[in-house]
Amino acid sequence: MKSRRFSGILFACVLAAFAASTALACTPLGVGAKASTDGSVIVSHTCDGWYDHRIRIVPGGEHKSGEMVDIYNIMCYDTRPDRPVKKVGEIPQVEKTYTYFHIGYPFMNDQQLMMGEFTWSGRDELATPEGLFYIENLQALGLARAATAREAIKVMGELAEKYGYADGGETLVIGDTKELWVFEICGPGLWNRESGRPGAHWVARRVPDDQVFVGANRARIGVVDFADTENFMFSTDITKLPEQMGWWKPGTPFHYADIFNPDPYGYPYYQARREWRALNLAAPSQKFDVLGEYDHYPFSVKPDKKLSVRDIMDIYSDHLEGTEYDLTKDAASGPFGNPNRWPTPAAVRPEDRKGMDWERPIAMFRCSYSFVSQSRDWLPNPIGGVLWFGQDAPDTTVYVPIYCGVTELPKPWTTGKRAEFDRESAWWAFNLVNNWANLRWDAMYKVIRAKKAEYEDVFFSLQAQVEEKALELYRKNPAEAVAYLTGYTNDNLNKVEKGWWDFAFHLIGKFYDGGMINEDGKMTSPGYPAEYLKNVGFGDLTIRDLERAKSREASK
Repeated sequence: MKSRRFSGILFACVLAAFAASTALACTPLGVGAKASTDGSVIVSHTCDGWYDHRIRIVPGGEHKSGEMVDIYNIMCYDTRPDRPVKKVGEIPQVEKTYTYFHIGYPFMNDQQLMMGEFTWSGRDELATPEGLFYIENLQALGLARAATAREAIKVMGELAEKYGYADGGETLVIGDTKELWVFEICGPGLWNRESGRPGAHWVARRVPDDQVFVGANRARIGVVDFADTENFMFSTDITKLPEQMGWWKPGTPFHYADIFNPDPYGYPYYQARREWRALNLAAPSQKFDVLGEYDHYPFSVKPDKKLSVRDIMDIYSDHLEGTEYDLTKDAASGPFGNPNRWPTPAAVRPEDRKGMDWERPIAMFRCSYSFVSQSRDWLPNPIGGVLWFGQDAPDTTVYVPIYCGVTELPKPWTTGKRAEFDRESAWWAFNLVNNWANLRWDAMYKVIRAKKAEYEDVFFSLQAQVEEKALELYRKNPAEAVAYLTGYTNDNLNKVEKGWWDFAFHLIGKFYDGGMINEDGKMTSPGYPAEYLKNVGFGDLTIRDLERAKSREASK
């Protein structure tokens, strides 16, 4: 989907191929300040697929007149040898930029501005090979040039309209210290800069402070209230093309999702199941119908109780446990309750199930990274903004706090190959643990979760103390607070990286050949569940042959 400069026909074919695939998908959440336990505005994101997992700090600063910003295509795939990143253009630099954190989908700046992302297909007619920007370009520019969510939306929207948006439909969850917004954008169709038309169709809606938002690969903004400029922002002439194409009639509600994303990709519940699950975990009293409302769940809901950062982390570890769709209990989970389901190409699916797929949980083995962030208006920016970052799958990662004012990060978290095993990359330690767990999920997953909690418990228990000390330093000299938090963040990242490699090799030495090494050094084999043995015909052939031998003996 993210290759560029195609002819219109080829571009549409690429979008169609993407729509037929269910391999790339993300699940962001947002929590308003009055819906969180401590008053934080929370943004989160799971980056599900092969995307650039390396965190790089891009320094801000003052810029001279005439400076330009290079624009590269498909930056999110920067670790993929088959998706080379190339320069495709440049735009003028602004006078001042903020420091931001670059990754597959850039997510944080030093002003406590946070962004989570997910993709939706959109109409093929909206594709434009002449657009300059992909969503990750807009995120990088928005974070570099804006201090608040509203500012970022304005920056990204204006740039997309001026230079053109070449990507498929995308949604960003954007949070600052006070507000939470959802920004959705898609292309303009056949377009060029001389056309006089805006180069994107976008809309943004504010999430109420006491509510939570969840999105999962389909547009989520419904009816746009053009008169409510306090809670809605939108692109120039956003109604013009839909009216010309017959997608919307004047005088009727302008429903952004229905107009621009009428047919979400994947099978019908690929997106809806995650929305349903997250909404029910946040607000179980509302008992959202898994069938009756899959078309459109509420844009946002008030949670039954205020949500913490850890609550969001728990949602990100969900495999639909305790529901009729529980991926640890069905036949495909095998004897050891493994919730992971490998991609299944349409070519190998049964003829009557070509358009279907496995149930899609929130926690995915193919996740490149995930995060849960906090933006807090009662603390100075270098202290108030913290992003809890985890490499690889969210259910088996360790979330480490990274403060938005830090000035450097350890090399294992900023580099790393993906097409081959890289012992110097922190990502591979987490990927190794997640993959090894597939051998005996029921035994290893609980060990992994306990080890994960050991680290995170310490980070959470120290958070208030660390931030109090940082605040004391900040009042004396902000640079000292930044240095202190940079050291604290780097120490934690280094400890987790080394510790998780050690833990990975511990698991390899403890669980192998179907057995488990006990503390006394002896190996025991848990075997298989009795019900599983019965279902797969354990002993059936032996019983058959014994009966045949008995019958043969009797006939002599």
